[in-house]
Amino acid sequence: MKNPIEGRTILLGVTGSIAIYKAADLASKLTQAGAKVDVILTEKALHFMNPLTFQSVTGRKAYTEDDLWGGEGHVVHIELGRAAELVLIAPISANTMASLAHGIADNLLTVATLASHCPLMIAPAMDGGMFANPATQANLHILKERGAIVVGPAEGHLASGLTGPGRMVEPAEIFDNVRFLFSRGGPLQGKKFVITAGGTREPIDPVRFITNRSSGKQGYAVAQAALNAGADVTLITTNSELTPPVGAVIKSVETAAEMQKAVEEESKDAYALIMAAAVADFTPIQEQTQKIKKETGIPVLELRSTPDILKLIGEKKSITGFPKKLIGFAAESQDLIANAQRKLETKNLDLIVANNILAKDAGFEVDNNRVVLIPKKGESISLPLLSKQEVAEKIIEVILGWE
Repeated sequence: MKNPIEGRTILLGVTGSIAIYKAADLASKLTQAGAKVDVILTEKALHFMNPLTFQSVTGRKAYTEDDLWGGEGHVVHIELGRAAELVLIAPISANTMASLAHGIADNLLTVATLASHCPLMIAPAMDGGMFANPATQANLHILKERGAIVVGPAEGHLASGLTGPGRMVEPAEIFDNVRFLFSRGGPLQGKKFVITAGGTREPIDPVRFITNRSSGKQGYAVAQAALNAGADVTLITTNSELTPPVGAVIKSVETAAEMQKAVEEESKDAYALIMAAAVADFTPIQEQTQKIKKETGIPVLELRSTPDILKLIGEKKSITGFPKKLIGFAAESQDLIANAQRKLETKNLDLIVANNILAKDAGFEVDNNRVVLIPKKGESISLPLLSKQEVAEKIIEVILGWE
């Protein structure tokens, strides 16, 4: 499955800021993802970094103010602006924001930006007082109204020694926003995917709960792969330390009952439901309102079964036709294929992803997985050890093959 950034032409503007070192990292990340990155450094940016740094990481010429007035000065800004599929200015200073908001074209970057016919994304970086200034906020409002995508700023320690909003966000976050922007219009455009991730927590008392070893990594990877293909993604997730994919609608749940309610609501109009979450099979009959004290002796924990969400949705699919595609996961410790095949048939699934939870190098809590994709129709696909992101892309590729 193609990376949405691959082959895209990005004009990266860099203004004067101590955060410029992040811009070099960002340029490198975009280039490694297959983008053609043309960099323009403003005159003040040159006080912080040499153009050679950017040329080294992009493999392309980095432009400066001298290029505007060079032998081809009458066309270079037009060529850069017109070729760009995205103008990304990171970091962008308060001064450059003001210039763009009011149409002032007094350097190569602002001239090229005004000459462009593509989306504009900016990542502000400045002192907190400058960012909070009414003039800066007014300029930011103007740019947003015109469609500019604003990423950040983040809060934290600033170069002035103060703490507050004004830090340029990390390159990874900007990269994710660029990827999401370019993913729109992909082959799954207009299709709603509901994806679950993580392990549910079934409370015993105010401090204890029953859970499992699921980290949510595979579900989050599937959400990212679906986004990359252009889908509209709703991610139903349990408590997780993972960073949600940019562009996904996040629904946080904790218990199996909460996940059931969210899944039933969101899958009513979904093209696909992918149940990657590890939902508890059992939950305490009664949650204790007070912490169980060990002085009272060893407690007897009575359990009841939780609803089989996947089976319930499979039954509704037979009646309503939604979700149109239903994908489940089978985490097994024995008879992997036989148990997975049985789940596929009894729960009315279109595809089941089977993995052996006893594998030491794959599965729970690690970044890799080794799975077998078993479709309702067609041949099974046994995948070698792959990253969970690669597994997710294979799952989405199978779904794309149904189109």
